[in-house]
Amino acid sequence: MARKITIKGVDEEAVGLLPMEEFIKITTSRNRRTLKRLKCNPKLKKFYEKISLIRKKNPKKIIKTHIRDAVIIPEMSGLTFSVYNGKEFKRVDITPNKIGKRLGEFSHTVGRVLHSGQVLVLPGEASMYH
Repeated sequence: MARKITIKGVDEEAVGLLPMEEFIKITTSRNRRTLKRLKCNPKLKKFYEKISLIRKKNPKKIIKTHIRDAVIIPEMSGLTFSVYNGKEFKRVDITPNKIGKRLGEFSHTVGRVLHSGQVLVLPGEASMYH
């Protein structure tokens, strides 16, 4: 039997359809505080308004942003973002399991460092060095 995926007791598909008031009740306290204080952060408020306009006009459009601390709300489900990581824009597709997290969590700022003495071994490959 397949395991049913839930987020805070709500089905994964149903989370994407929740109104903002219901989503605020089931999210973490940090996210609740951020979403309730949008009037104190006009840049974030404008960002959420832009998302709702793009959702109505052209949901296939990729939204470029530098706002890494924006909470992913149910209205963003199905949209695609390009989030700046300090060097380049990384593509982030929003799925229902990403709701409640921050955009910056999916655009890493630090990459993997390989020095000249290290050998990169991909999973499934045998290495004569290790």
